[in-house]
Amino acid sequence: MSKNIKVYQPQKVKENEEFISEIKELNPEIICVVAYGKILPKEILDIPKYGCINLHGSILPKYRGAAPIQWAVLNGDKTTGVTTIYMNEKMDEGDMILKEEIEIEEYETTGELWNRLSSIGAELLLKTVNEIEKGTAPRISQGENYSIAPMLNKEMSKINWNVEAEKIKNLVCGLNPIMGAYTMYEEKKIKIWKIEILEEFSNEEPGYIVEADDKKGLKIMTQDKVILVKEIQGENAKRMSINDFLRGNKIEVGKIFK
Repeated sequence: MSKNIKVYQPQKVKENEEFISEIKELNPEIICVVAYGKILPKEILDIPKYGCINLHGSILPKYRGAAPIQWAVLNGDKTTGVTTIYMNEKMDEGDMILKEEIEIEEYETTGELWNRLSSIGAELLLKTVNEIEKGTAPRISQGENYSIAPMLNKEMSKINWNVEAEKIKNLVCGLNPIMGAYTMYEEKKIKIWKIEILEEFSNEEPGYIVEADDKKGLKIMTQDKVILVKEIQGENAKRMSINDFLRGNKIEVGKIFK
């Protein structure tokens, strides 16, 4: 509002005659959609002469859907990126315009990746609009070889210690900062926000607490390697470094995270 620009944030677009009338009155030459998880009706799609374009957080046709950035981290992908597309009446199905691919850094969280892609995406969106204005924008069909990135659910956030350390790392990074991955200790929920995989192995069962020291840290056995917890959150408490947590909370070596 500091620029005297009206802001509309409708929860529903379809059959919202007031909102559709406002858009028609504005008569935009192009509509750009970013991080708005709703399908625009044909009545709006047909308004701008250059069409409606969307900035999507993946290299389409991979990861159509609600959570492309999260699933790239959860699946342990090495690369991802952003794609601009012409919108149609289906979710993320429109013809592709431009793409930019980047590498996902080791231990990069969804939140960190989101921030990086936001900056890259803003530049790609501007480039896309310029290409459309000049009449040089490509239009490439996605074809039928696509994958879906569905919404996340709370059930997936519980850590299964009986898998490879790499998969646990992907879960922890992928759910940070959205909901956090959790485990149970003494019937209390403990969220784990950051970890490091160590080149160490213990013959103990997965979930076994190998070390718990406020100076050396918290080490837990997985199916194949030991992980070092770096940031944690106790039940009804705030996030903190593992060293601060262990100074005020007792975790015993030899017990099992469930």
